[in-house]
Amino acid sequence: MPASPSRDFQSPPPFTNAVDGHRVTMLARGEDRRRALLAMIDEARETLDLCFYIYAKDRAGVEVREALVRAVRRGVRTRVILDSFGSEADADFFADFIDAGGSFSCFSPRLTQRYLIRNHQKMVIADGTKAVFGGFNIADDYFGLEEDNWVDLGIRIEGPGVAGLAEWFNLLAGWTSTPRPRFLAVRRTVKRWHRVHGPLEWLVGGPSQGLSSWARRVKADLQHGRSLHMIMAYFSPSKQALQLVGRTARRGAAHLVLAARSDNTATVSATRSLYDYLLARGVEVFEFQPAKLHTKLIVVDDVVYLGSANFDMRSLYLNLELMLRIEDPALAERMRAFVLQHESASEHITADVHRARAGLLNRLRWNLSWLLVTVIDYTVTRRLNLG
Repeated sequence: MPASPSRDFQSPPPFTNAVDGHRVTMLARGEDRRRALLAMIDEARETLDLCFYIYAKDRAGVEVREALVRAVRRGVRTRVILDSFGSEADADFFADFIDAGGSFSCFSPRLTQRYLIRNHQKMVIADGTKAVFGGFNIADDYFGLEEDNWVDLGIRIEGPGVAGLAEWFNLLAGWTSTPRPRFLAVRRTVKRWHRVHGPLEWLVGGPSQGLSSWARRVKADLQHGRSLHMIMAYFSPSKQALQLVGRTARRGAAHLVLAARSDNTATVSATRSLYDYLLARGVEVFEFQPAKLHTKLIVVDDVVYLGSANFDMRSLYLNLELMLRIEDPALAERMRAFVLQHESASEHITADVHRARAGLLNRLRWNLSWLLVTVIDYTVTRRLNLG
């Protein structure tokens, strides 16, 4: 049955699952993410580490900065890493934080091949035992403070497995603070680094010699999966990854909730260029209607993927990304219900719906958009307005 799009969609309140001695809490509402992030900073007693791709100089940015200043002044060793390409906040914005004793640095590759890389990760870690991470950035529209907000997902995790994430941040901090970091060392680490704690596995993406741990793991799960449920802001994968989605649908079922609205129309158009292939293989495709979609969530059988990575060329092969893989039947069942809740507020893209809007001009736009977003940064393609 086709789902009826709903403008009355409400993201669910926080919900928590216990997984092997960890508390994993989903934060689907912007205000809940804001509160959780500020609480994490205020709860820190010894160490505090923060890394984000976008950090805006707006109300949310100021509020988080002031919380970081308070942390430093109460004696917490505090480090901040931002991506210089994605963030407008800079050392001048963080002057009080730096003067108080905080560490501020930017992931800032020079104008070589490494300039194409973005540090797309989002995380804050307190005392090495608890963290908030996910797909959201530090800006008003990720926290429900604007009229046109993002629908997104943050995750709070508490437990011994957070130590693996703290280890990864230390590696990232070492590279970022080095005046001339060895790019080859980054590539090698991205390929092999992962940390396992029972059913939890931290994975990272980025440029590597071969597949990164995140790309390798998700492809292996899709290779044999029989049930796929995905909410994905940007969906423009490689041919091989796309084929894995199609084969999963053929073996069982595949449900994709994708963006109908974004701040970058080229990404939506690029995704639509793939619908012929997906629909022909029985994939159920839905376009989320109520708001801009920024969520990144994959459920394959009893495995859940959460974090910063989209299912696209940039997140699979180029950006530095952070993903948590959790193998837990109860959590997977809960997150499938989460996907279906978004599905109910989406337009079901049947073959007839797709055919009706796939005129020659639209197909040209879609195919051009796919080419552009797979080879050019989203910040650039956003300006082209290829709707």
